[in-house]
Amino acid sequence: MNASHDYQRVYVWQQPVRWFHWINALCITALAVTGYLIAHPPGVLNSGEASFSYWFGKVRFIHFVAAYVFVANFAFRLYWSVVGNKYASWRNFLPLTGRQIRQVWDVLKVDVFQSSGKPVHVLGHNSVAYFTYFGTALLTVFQIVSGFALYAPTSQSWFPQLFVWIVPLFGSEQNLRLFHYGVMWLFGVFTCIHVYLAVYHDYVEGHGVLSSIIGGWKFMEKHKITAEEATGMSGLPGRNPAPAPGAKPNPAR
Repeated sequence: MNASHDYQRVYVWQQPVRWFHWINALCITALAVTGYLIAHPPGVLNSGEASFSYWFGKVRFIHFVAAYVFVANFAFRLYWSVVGNKYASWRNFLPLTGRQIRQVWDVLKVDVFQSSGKPVHVLGHNSVAYFTYFGTALLTVFQIVSGFALYAPTSQSWFPQLFVWIVPLFGSEQNLRLFHYGVMWLFGVFTCIHVYLAVYHDYVEGHGVLSSIIGGWKFMEKHKITAEEATGMSGLPGRNPAPAPGAKPNPAR
C-alpha cells in the first residue's frame, strides 16, 4: 500500500469533450452494427405481408441518421479543439515538440514492451494517445467522405453530392465500399485497445482515468502537476506563465 500523497483535483475534460466522447461512442456503435448488417444482410423469415416488412430500410435509416450525428459531433470537436482548454487543444494531437516524441517512447516501454514499470503520469492524454486519436480523426474523415459518396446515388440531398468525386478515385463503388467496410473493422480494433488501455492506466496510475470521462476531474500529486506544467506536456507546448504575486492557485487549470 502506497503512503499517503498530497493529491490535487484538476478539472481536465470539459463538459463538451465528455459529451463528444459518449455521443461518438454511440454513433460508432450504431454505425458499426448497422454497417455490418448492410454488408451481410441476414435472411429474415416473416409470415406477414411483405409490404409491411421494411426492417432493412429501417437499418439503413438508422445508419444514415447516425452518420449525420457523427459528422456534426466531429465538426463540433474540431471547433472545441480551438476554443477549449489546453487539454482539448489541437496542438496536443500533432508531434510538435521533442518532448512529445520522447514521451511516446516512454509510454511504449510501459504499455507495449513492458520493459518499464514506471508509468508516465500526465493530466491530459499521453502523447501516444493523442497521436492515436489524430489517426482516428483521419479515419473518421475517410469514413465520412466515403460513406456520403456511397449514399449520394440514392439521395437528393445536396450534402452527399459534395462527395461524388470520391468514387472515380477508387475505380468503382464496390471498391470504395470495401475500403469503407475495412475501416469499420479498424474502428473495432481501436475500441478494444482503447477500453483495455483506459482500464489499465486507471489501475496502474490511480489518477481517475475512467471516472474523468464522466465527471471531468483527474487526481495527481501536486509536485507532479508542477513538473508536468513546467515541461508543457499535455497542454500547449512551452512553459505556462508564472502566476501573479499573491494569486491563489486555480485547481480547475
